Parts: sequence; structure tokens; C-alpha cells
Amino acid sequence: MNYCYTISMNKLFQTLICLAAFCICACATSVVIPEDLSPDELIQRAQEASDRNRYPIALQYYQTLLERNPTNIDLICNAEYEIAFIHYKQKKYEEAKMELNALLVRYSAPDGDRLPQKFGRLASIVLDRIAEKEKPREPFSLFKKNA
Repeated sequence: MNYCYTISMNKLFQTLICLAAFCICACATSVVIPEDLSPDELIQRAQEASDRNRYPIALQYYQTLLERNPTNIDLICNAEYEIAFIHYKQKKYEEAKMELNALLVRYSAPDGDRLPQKFGRLASIVLDRIAEKEKPREPFSLFKKNA
């Protein structure tokens, strides 16, 4: 066998191994969340993961926030909204709509005025955006003249 051919096959093999290792590491969707993280730290890490489009990791942080703070309604509203918003960003519109509507039910309850109002407003805005995206469009509507 040709010596140059053997070297290039070895380099190709090494490159493929490195590429496979990179893909495995890049696709990892699980993270160990330390027990001592405060709610603010959980939110910060979730936001950082979401900003990097690492949605499964962001969802893990928000789910942990929910599990560790089952009686803090402010944190619950925050996490529920952010989970729904991640699903919206992933174009999982049906899932996002269900989650956003469930959140808005909290705001229509008798004590809804005591909840952090920004999440209710944001949920309504995102639901409007989803409705706009799901509207059927007329073909060639850009070319029609206004009557």
C-alpha cells in the first residue's frame, strides 16, 4: 500500500473520530444541577443556555426551579412562562399555546392580581404572535392591488 495513502487514511480516520466526539459532546442535553444553586442562579443559567440555543438544558434549569420552589408563585410564573417561550422559539406552537393559556388561567383566578403581571402580559403577546404565524395566507397576496 502506498505510504501517502496510509497517512491520508489515518488523518481521515482521526478527523472522523474528532468530529464524532465533537457531535456527541455538542449534542449532550443533560446537565448536573448543583443542589446549592439559588433561584436567581438557576434562572441565570437557564437564560444563558437559552441564549445559546441550548433549549434542553434551559428547560432542565427551569424544571428544577419549579421543583425546588413549589410554593413561590413568582418563581412558578417565571419558569412556566420561560418554558412556554422556549417552546415558542422551537416552533412548537401547540405546546406553547397550551402552556401560555394555562399560565393565563392563573391570572384569571381570584388572586391573579397578586401575580407578577409581566408574565401575564408577555404570555398574551406571545399568544398573539402565534395566532399571527398560524393565520392562513392568501397566495400572491403581495401582488394584489388595494381595492
